[in-house]
Amino acid sequence: MSLVAGVDSSTQSCKVVVRDTETGALVRSGRAVHPEGTEVDPQKWWEALQAAVADAGGLGDVAAISIAAQQHGMVVLDIDGRVIRPALLWNDTRSAPAAAELIDEVGAAEYAQRTGLVPVASFTATKLRWLRDAEPGNAARVAAVALPHDWLTWRLRGFGPADESPLGPDLTALTTDRSDVSGTGYWSPITGEYDLDLFERALGHAAVLPRVLGPGEIAGETVALSLASPDEFDGDRADSTPETTSASFTDLESPSNWVPAGIVVGVGAGDNAGAALGLGAGDGDVIVSIGTSGTVFAVTATPATDATGTVAGFADASGLFLPLVATLNAARVLDAVRGLLGVDHDELGRLALEAEAGANGLVLQPYFEGERTPNLPNATATLFGLTLASTTRPNLARAAIEGLLCGLADGLEAVRGQGVVVSRVLLIGGAAQNPAVRGIAAQLFDNPVVVPAPGEYVADGAAVQAAWALTGARPEWRISLAAEPAIDFRPVIRSQYAAHRV
Repeated sequence: MSLVAGVDSSTQSCKVVVRDTETGALVRSGRAVHPEGTEVDPQKWWEALQAAVADAGGLGDVAAISIAAQQHGMVVLDIDGRVIRPALLWNDTRSAPAAAELIDEVGAAEYAQRTGLVPVASFTATKLRWLRDAEPGNAARVAAVALPHDWLTWRLRGFGPADESPLGPDLTALTTDRSDVSGTGYWSPITGEYDLDLFERALGHAAVLPRVLGPGEIAGETVALSLASPDEFDGDRADSTPETTSASFTDLESPSNWVPAGIVVGVGAGDNAGAALGLGAGDGDVIVSIGTSGTVFAVTATPATDATGTVAGFADASGLFLPLVATLNAARVLDAVRGLLGVDHDELGRLALEAEAGANGLVLQPYFEGERTPNLPNATATLFGLTLASTTRPNLARAAIEGLLCGLADGLEAVRGQGVVVSRVLLIGGAAQNPAVRGIAAQLFDNPVVVPAPGEYVADGAAVQAAWALTGARPEWRISLAAEPAIDFRPVIRSQYAAHRV
């Protein structure tokens, strides 16, 4: 049996799945947490990858691996391959003024035509402009710019600072894929080329950019790297990171604790494209993902160029395109209201189902941490319709779920506006397993809703890439469904929300 590994290095954690190449059957898995915050030292991702690999039983019997990761993060390297400053993540909004400057200089319509995007604070280009203006000394040191999955793939292949890696700081060995690079704001999904004018406009000077590989291509192979021993973990390995941060190049005795040489390394992907690949999404499928952020995206044959910036015209990981709408406020909306009510997520769902559709007029506009769609980085959440009759715990619980889903339903309409034909909605993410979220989604979306079985679909997509790189053919692994709630469309939910839309 040939095995492949897929990695999801997300905002919150690093997950590793090991699957059978032929059937896709899950053999084992592992996990490690990431630090909180909107800027993170990439070394913490490297440590978490080591921890997750160890938690998954190692890579000693794995033939290929690929890494998917959170999009847009700005990893800046100096000439020696060292990270210059903590990476700014997608959810860091300090570059909102920089985004406005870039739009003023170039024009929204031209940006959309050249890159498929209109700059907002999430994208890498705006973070580079922020760096140029806020930290000119650091900006001047930038010799290469990478995305999180680019940097992790580079390190896994043995590159990095000379005292931390066997192959040293070869910046020209950096690679990326079309799905992740399409979220930078300086690459065109239509031409498949970097727009160096836009890149240099953002950073202020030229730098090395990762080579863009195509679907199924091989980034390289691993060299022997030793990882932290399980004895170096404090407590539960899935909730810890190794104490040892520098790499040693002597193989450890246990194959579960080291990366052997010669493992094929796949191209990798951005997280949403990885999920689409892991789900096997096809024509007519729109994926609604409720994670730290909320996303609505579809796989299509036609690129999107939305001058309003609502729909980002990304590329996918299969050679097609991935029009996507993202919201900053998703599962955290439920976390906040659950905490306010003093209940767990199951009880939040039970309370919500006690209320009628529309929550008796109570509407939550859930912009707790600003918002990306609509582009309101300084917005806050607002609760509308408070009356003596509507102010109940069940209504507040239901308003939280309805507000979260209404923002995503607006995203679905925007994706439709780019010519995407929708036949069904695939609802994924941890919150999708809550019966109340499923049931209310079936009342809110006017297409059939299906809920795939719980899984690590981003990591699964990376595993698909690993198998593709290993065998030369994209595998077709089946997924199972956890639920297919009956269509129960209640237009009152969206009409109330629309009445308060900014």
